[in-house]
Amino acid sequence: MARIAAGADHAGVQMKDALVAYLRERGHEVVDCGTRGPDRVDYPDFGEAVARKVAAGEVELGLCVCGTGIGISMAANKVPGVRAAVVYDATSARLTREHNDANVVCLGERLIGPEAAREALDAFLGASFQGGRHVPRVAKIDALLPAGRPEDQ
Repeated sequence: MARIAAGADHAGVQMKDALVAYLRERGHEVVDCGTRGPDRVDYPDFGEAVARKVAAGEVELGLCVCGTGIGISMAANKVPGVRAAVVYDATSARLTREHNDANVVCLGERLIGPEAAREALDAFLGASFQGGRHVPRVAKIDALLPAGRPEDQ
């Protein structure tokens, strides 16, 4: 079983909470990074919180949810060592683990339903990096300097 950090903004909290319960029912240990209610919050705060736990090795994988999955993935990807991917189904979730060595899966509560989200999460957790021809490509991703603040460069 995996140790997983989960986080969401107000637009993704319902799906995050349902997926956290789903993961725990299946024996995974989940660190819930919030949010915990419907009050408006900023997705970068929760994407960063999950990504920092993954990058620090406190957890093996991360789960992020916002309205589309896009904004929270952008935030998570700012943390060195994190490869966050927005997925929409089981196939995209499996392939991002196998080909991109993604360590954070991002979902959009406004774009996919609960069943598709569970299937995507199961596929993500059940897949592993294939290595081989994908290794140099992932190394190129990891070598990119983070965009953003000049002090990060």
